[in-house]
Amino acid sequence: MTDPKVWIVTGAGRGMGAEITKAALAAGHRVVATGRDPQRVAAVLGESDDLLVVKLDVTQRADAGAAAQAALDRFGRIDVLVNNAANFYAGFFEETSDKQVRAQLETNLFGPMNVTRAVLPIMRAQRGGHVITITSLAGQIGLEFVAAYATSKFGLEGWMESLRFDVAPYGIRTTIVEPGFFRTELLVEDASTIWAELSIDDYAPRTAAAIPGWRTMNGQQAGDPAKLGTALVTIADLDEPPLRWVACADAVEAIEQKARDLLAQIDAHRQLSSSLAHDDAAPNSPRATAA
Repeated sequence: MTDPKVWIVTGAGRGMGAEITKAALAAGHRVVATGRDPQRVAAVLGESDDLLVVKLDVTQRADAGAAAQAALDRFGRIDVLVNNAANFYAGFFEETSDKQVRAQLETNLFGPMNVTRAVLPIMRAQRGGHVITITSLAGQIGLEFVAAYATSKFGLEGWMESLRFDVAPYGIRTTIVEPGFFRTELLVEDASTIWAELSIDDYAPRTAAAIPGWRTMNGQQAGDPAKLGTALVTIADLDEPPLRWVACADAVEAIEQKARDLLAQIDAHRQLSSSLAHDDAAPNSPRATAA
């Protein structure tokens, strides 16, 4: 294996976060495992000299700063940050209140930003590190009944794609992870899933049909979080980790189709799209020739 690294994993008390932590520990790395309830995190992960459990609500910048400092105090550096903590507001857009949409963004978008702001100065000082952010299939493809969630995940994708240019000169790498449907607790009500709180007659029949469908999906997802954890350790140990990693066959298939659809849509209107420049910017114009 490569030399041991120091990881910070958010949302480590269950699901992907717990399995990523276990995989990193099993590979000989040191992990700062964080969550809003550190007792739950400790109960799930047990004890190890290579494990530090720290309270971290990702919506609180003070928590993020304290967790980063705790990692430094215990292990002396931070090599890998995994932005994993998330929740799921499900419902049609008009039935999802403004308060709920903002709460979704606070956790899923601004939360990872808070933690990354706390960690980047440490990685810059080291001139090295790796920021891994878990987005979603819903960060590439808009789906029915998940407008707020998809908004937060699409936002993460744009942020991470741009962040890599900011930090690459300091030896910091970035990876976007786009999982499909994994058997985690994301769809557990009162734990991670919150339904839209408004009710509109036009949507009522569709909402009544959609919620049972999501409920029955819980525990039936194809993806194995333990296998994802092991695979992510492999990704993090690569000399040149990918900028984007699509996780699980369902996500590969769906995102490949999205790519084909995008290319087809571009090609269908290529002539119109390419006809919008100022006349003096045309390739054969006198100004273009002189340039």
